[in-house]
Amino acid sequence: MCGIIGYVGKKNAINILIQSLEALEYRGYDSAGIAYGTCNRIEIIKTSGKIKNLKNKINPDIHSNIGIGHTRWATHGRPNDLNAHPHKIGKFTIVHNGIIENSETLKKLLIKENYKFKSETDSEVIAGLLDKLYSEKNDILNVLKQLKKLLIGSYALGILCDDIPGTIYAVRKDSPLIIGISDEGNFIASDVPAILKYTKKYMLLRSNEIAEINDKITVYNEKLEPINKEILIFDGNLEDAEKNGFDPFMVKEIYEEPKVIKETITPLLKFGMESLNDSFPNFKKYNKIQIIGCGSAYHAGLIGKSLIEKYGDMPVSVEVASEFRYQKVFLDKKTLVILISQSGETADTMASLRKVKELNIDTLAIVNVLSSSIAREADNVVYTKAGPEISVATTKAYLAQITILSLIALDIAYCKKIINDEKANQIIKSFEDLSKIIKEMIEIDYQDIAKDLYKHQTCFYIGRGIDYALSMEGSLKLKEISYINSICYPAGELKHGTISLIEDGTPVIAVITDKKIADKTISNIKEVKSRGAFVILIINDNIKVETEVADKIIRIPTTNDFTQSIITAIPLQLIGYETAKLLGRDIDKPKNLAKSVTVE
Repeated sequence: MCGIIGYVGKKNAINILIQSLEALEYRGYDSAGIAYGTCNRIEIIKTSGKIKNLKNKINPDIHSNIGIGHTRWATHGRPNDLNAHPHKIGKFTIVHNGIIENSETLKKLLIKENYKFKSETDSEVIAGLLDKLYSEKNDILNVLKQLKKLLIGSYALGILCDDIPGTIYAVRKDSPLIIGISDEGNFIASDVPAILKYTKKYMLLRSNEIAEINDKITVYNEKLEPINKEILIFDGNLEDAEKNGFDPFMVKEIYEEPKVIKETITPLLKFGMESLNDSFPNFKKYNKIQIIGCGSAYHAGLIGKSLIEKYGDMPVSVEVASEFRYQKVFLDKKTLVILISQSGETADTMASLRKVKELNIDTLAIVNVLSSSIAREADNVVYTKAGPEISVATTKAYLAQITILSLIALDIAYCKKIINDEKANQIIKSFEDLSKIIKEMIEIDYQDIAKDLYKHQTCFYIGRGIDYALSMEGSLKLKEISYINSICYPAGELKHGTISLIEDGTPVIAVITDKKIADKTISNIKEVKSRGAFVILIINDNIKVETEVADKIIRIPTTNDFTQSIITAIPLQLIGYETAKLLGRDIDKPKNLAKSVTVE
């Protein structure tokens, strides 16, 4: 979502703010702005559109030692100059990530106090509320304590006060915020990549904590007592968050997938099934699994469901987090809830986790970001070793998620003696061979397939069982970065109404990896082909199919059910990428989308 940066120190804050905002562009945004202190006043420069528009407005000769910056993804109000952050009312200038649910009520109260607002945002209300509280108390820490009691919703705030030059204040509730530490200054940021050019050292600001940042850092708890914070070192480097000759990030991250899979499985399979058992909860305690996620994480969960039910002989439900959190749930102590999130900060998934925790149900998080909110609050956590994922459309993190879910299915099957030692060792060997096969799949040229797709406005994906789950993610990849209206259906459902949308030349992408039901999907392909569809078939190389069944066929190596989905995901990702590339889309930053969805 929106990106926050703040800096106070020895260097020119303006340059640092701009460079850091550029490092946060991957989160998705539609406007940007900075506020900096100079000559005992706060200057604000902001604009709609890209950060390059903001740079064009800034005088390069200005020097400042303190400032805050923001990239905004519009929630309240249109993406224009007025709604861009920072916002200033009275003595307070703020940047804000999150959503204030009672902003309209607060705004009406402030208007009665003669406060005037220029924007349509909920964020500007925070600046007005701060100014009102400060005029009554004139004690910034107590004002921030009171502010937290009045705001309903999620927020990460960077705050400047005219009366306290040289200091940035930070407050958070649910929305992520870190504090960066260096010899030449200190930072606040919504994500580590924003500060990697300057430091790897950081602290995690937890919900309801307040930070006071100048030449030193003081963090206060809810009682305004100073607390000691652990200093963390980011396990990575700047190159992980840079393109290194690739353009865009998405293709770089696809090319990183062999390494990601190797680094994800190595610690889990270091001593074979023994280390796998030690890495996961004791699945013998449970008779049901509930998986929760959003977007691609939800699709990964569907693959996990298919494998766990088939090989672990355990029922699995998969729910979209934004639906689960508002539903009546039927869970008991024999249920394990698995929550999947790349960022570990996804708002709906976080809310679902807390709902489950209130019921004292055991939880397991599959996340990519060390010490993220979901990772900290879940009972157990397994990390995908994907490293920073910059492109909004996930590729390597999704692949790591389905890898871990496949290993969970293997562990359950082994613990329940459904799979014996010999079979388990064969499957482990197939995981160890994955990186080589993934690399081979990446090297295939998918441009010809993209040329068959990019001129069309609609495309269908079909599959059955686990292939349907794979198709859902493939469809999402195509639509989110190419903007083609891509629709996914279980292969047998097309004839129940939507086959009426098939016309001459309509692209249909079919996935077949399950040999047992291959003939059924092939029959569905023939149904759409007879109505003029242009069929692209992704199929295992051990399944026989007549060449005339499809217009284009992509053959994928046959392995076993535990690793097959991981391999099959590769062509689906690259078809989306190559199609978007032909259309000239902004692949890393598709319109209206954001990387870390921290609003509900």
